[in-house]
Amino acid sequence: MPVNATNEKLGWSAPSFKLKDISGSFMSLDDLKGENGTVIAFICNHCPYVIAIAERLSFEAKELEKLSINTIAIMSNDVNKYPQDSFENMKIFSKKYKFSFCYLYDETQQVAKNYGAVCTPDLFGFNSSLKLMYRGRIDSGVMNSNDSEIYRELYNAMILIKNNGVGPKEQFNSFGCSIKWKSDE
Repeated sequence: MPVNATNEKLGWSAPSFKLKDISGSFMSLDDLKGENGTVIAFICNHCPYVIAIAERLSFEAKELEKLSINTIAIMSNDVNKYPQDSFENMKIFSKKYKFSFCYLYDETQQVAKNYGAVCTPDLFGFNSSLKLMYRGRIDSGVMNSNDSEIYRELYNAMILIKNNGVGPKEQFNSFGCSIKWKSDE
């Protein structure tokens, strides 16, 4: 059963973080933010919803990077219960989908909680001041990327945010697998 991310609250500031990247380095939001905006994508390696959009996320991140809009991916699932989401498997997943952006491990799950992330994928688009202006899906293709016309919702939202500082009035919730929280929570 897919979980829907909400998008009713916009305008809040991105909470800072410092997490381990798949390269082994610790990276902060300040290290990774884009000059004209930042996309933060909560994803994982095993969710069919993430797998369905992984190539498109990789493509959109490369296109946005040309506009000084950076993408950051964060994996927050409980790897004890879901070993497919392990740090080693994050490296494999990133290589398979040719990620040009940092893929960070939120081992304590605190960053996901701070952002209010609920599913994978859960996409957040911030303006140059790190204020949330978009929380929605990557595009209209959702699970079926074979649609003849796919509207690039994330890309177009980030262009609007870059140019005007605010996101689109109409935003469609992202949905996917629930974040796999640790049971002692």
